[in-house]
This record gives sequence, C-alpha cells and structure tokens, in this order.
Amino acid sequence: MPERTVITFGTFDVFHVGHVRVLKRAAELGDRLVVGVSADALNIAKKGRAPVFNQDERLEIIASLAVVDEVFVEESLEKKRDYIVEHGADVLVMGDDWKGRFDWVGDVCEVVYLPRTPSVSTTGLIEHIAGLS
Repeated sequence: MPERTVITFGTFDVFHVGHVRVLKRAAELGDRLVVGVSADALNIAKKGRAPVFNQDERLEIIASLAVVDEVFVEESLEKKRDYIVEHGADVLVMGDDWKGRFDWVGDVCEVVYLPRTPSVSTTGLIEHIAGLS
C-alpha cells in the first residue's frame, strides 16, 4: 500500500496542548505528516499582529516534534492547493473552526476537519498573559 501523506497548516504561535493534540490526531490519519507554518507576513495579514515567536523559531518548534515528518513556510492562504499537490498530500487536516472553507480542494485530496481542544486558544493565552503584565 502506498504511503499516505497528511498535510496541515497553522501559525503555531505560543505552542500549547491544543497544537499537540491536533498534530497527533492529524498524524494518525496517515503515514507521513507535513506541516505548513504560516509566514510572519501571512500572520500579520491574517491577524493584524506579528507572532510572538518568529517563523524560524516556530518552524524549529514544529520540526522537533516526533509526529512531524516535514515542515515548510506557508506564504499564502490562496496557495493551499499548490502546497497539497507539491507535497503529495492525500489528506488535508484543518481545525473545525475552518469547517467547509477548504472543501474546494476536495478534488485533489480528502479534507478532514478536526475538533479544536475546548478552552485552549493562542489568542486567549496571549490576552491572558498580557492582562497579567
């Protein structure tokens, strides 16, 4: 049976247990997990702020995880299809907060939306920490 490649994307800023859980669940859906880490510029465009950790640091964090086989910088949300094809992905995994928004790539791979870990969000953590300063 050919190797099954899973791809997912994220900023992965202020790495937390929700990130660990989604990456573990994504890895269980195939033989190889490829992760696109949002570029700093993409994060600024998406969220209106720079990440706490820069893209090189976030790439290093994600690459160090045992469940991750390959990492790359995601430069654009519009290039999802290109990244999927380029990395030979059979499955795209996204959090269920994106449900339905990537169905348009269903002709090149299976699309799976996983539930997010309740009560854990990077934005919430950053806001909590900022409130303690």
